[in-house]
Amino acid sequence: MAETRDEYDVLRQTYTVLMLHFIEGMKQSDIAKHLNLSTSKVNRLIASGQKAGMVKITIESPFQRLMEVEKALLQKFRLAHAVVTPTLSGNPDTTLQQAGRAAANHLLEIVKNGDVIAITGGRAVSAVVDHVAPEHGYRIRVVPLTGGVQGNYYTDVNHLAMQFAEKLGGAVSLIHAPLFAETQAQRDVLLDMASIRDVFDIARRATVAVVGVGAVEASGSGYYDSIPDPDAQGFAAREVAGEFIAHLIRADGTLADVPLNSRVVALSPQDIAACPRVIGVASGPQKIGPLRAALAGNYLHSLVVDEATAQGLLDSERS
Repeated sequence: MAETRDEYDVLRQTYTVLMLHFIEGMKQSDIAKHLNLSTSKVNRLIASGQKAGMVKITIESPFQRLMEVEKALLQKFRLAHAVVTPTLSGNPDTTLQQAGRAAANHLLEIVKNGDVIAITGGRAVSAVVDHVAPEHGYRIRVVPLTGGVQGNYYTDVNHLAMQFAEKLGGAVSLIHAPLFAETQAQRDVLLDMASIRDVFDIARRATVAVVGVGAVEASGSGYYDSIPDPDAQGFAAREVAGEFIAHLIRADGTLADVPLNSRVVALSPQDIAACPRVIGVASGPQKIGPLRAALAGNYLHSLVVDEATAQGLLDSERS
């Protein structure tokens, strides 16, 4: 409590100035005119009030719960960045689209001229491409990380790469090869072709990668549906936890010992280890196991997921 009347008057005046400035949003010059003070006096009162602890700023958000989940993901999985979007019960496609929009916004926060952006196919990456809307173009290049699968727009990585480059105002390099070769020898021949080798060399130098993480335990996932029979059988028995850059991986993130991996026309997870920012995008309970495996392999720097998937990840780590 102020010991003298003068001190009381100063505190009252300081309080008034602080209220007008921080609550009413008045400029210091307007406060000076309103209270018949000099601008320098107003500035001193604001500074002394802050120093005395009279100003406490609290920012509340309707998404505070999501931010707390993001913080938990950062701490648990040693990520550089995490974005958690709301989960809409009974509407998985809209939930995925929200994650795609958030990932697109995150990309635009970090992309710069001269970047090489490498991408996989898949519904999640397609959602990112759908929602990217830069305010201006960038001198960038978009390249695929894998061969393509015909039949669906989201599995045709060349189609996604062209769309992505067009929206960002950059250039594109394409991989004219299937996702799966018929044999390992055929895969080796494809990878040695100059037109394919040169594009994959560009992808190895990517500064940003946008990737999905695939489920393999049930039909309905884009990756599962693209696997040639009889390769789609018995993954659980062979300890396959998920798919990353078209390669099947175990729960610890290492490559699974399965014949299909020897026929994949794609860069391996190790090939993009030097990429400064790998953004993983996923949504849905079927992605929890694959995401755990990708995170165990330290393949991701940024993660964009919906709340239910994020919470499932955290819960699975506690069990």
